[in-house]
Amino acid sequence: MNFAIQDVTARQVYNLLIGLVAPRPIALVTSQSESGQLNAAPFSAYNYVCTDPPVLALGVTNRPGGGFAPKDTARNIRRTGEFVVNVVTEDLLQAMNICATDFPEEVNELEMAGLETEVSSVVRVPRIRQAHAALECREHTTLEIGRSRIILGEVVSVYVEDQFVDPAGPYIRAEELHAVGRMNGLGSYVRTRDAFLHQPRISYAEWLAGKRS
Repeated sequence: MNFAIQDVTARQVYNLLIGLVAPRPIALVTSQSESGQLNAAPFSAYNYVCTDPPVLALGVTNRPGGGFAPKDTARNIRRTGEFVVNVVTEDLLQAMNICATDFPEEVNELEMAGLETEVSSVVRVPRIRQAHAALECREHTTLEIGRSRIILGEVVSVYVEDQFVDPAGPYIRAEELHAVGRMNGLGSYVRTRDAFLHQPRISYAEWLAGKRS
């Protein structure tokens, strides 16, 4: 089948994209209002986009129902300029899912999910204590496109529990971290436990040698 974007609804486009752009890493974002109210929400429209400087991209749609009302995460980041991306692993999946619930604004998602916070190293927004890794960010810029906001955040500090770091690189022991990826909608996720495939990159000389053999 072929889908011309101008002929399908926004919801249908969403369904197609989340099914094809997968698996996606999940950012469980902690942010804070100007008055100090904490918020935690997961986003899978998320990835890093450059490393020098280190910048993450986060896609946040507006609240449903029309209009241009930003979600709490986008509003908090715009007003305070800071946020933390907590890495979602298997043991955080259920708590992350609770944080995705559309609670009233005054409800603390972290409390509902049984999560605790830890003071961050650089930013004022705390990280989640149960998260094995977290990226502290400051807003670089926010782009408003249609009914979405693309937030670019510069990473200013990285926290990783010692057992998941190989100091030789340093490298992340991703095979042991067991991060969870988002697939299409309908509550579909994918584990990385026992699922790693290793395909070393080949040099041009190695490619030539293989082609001639």
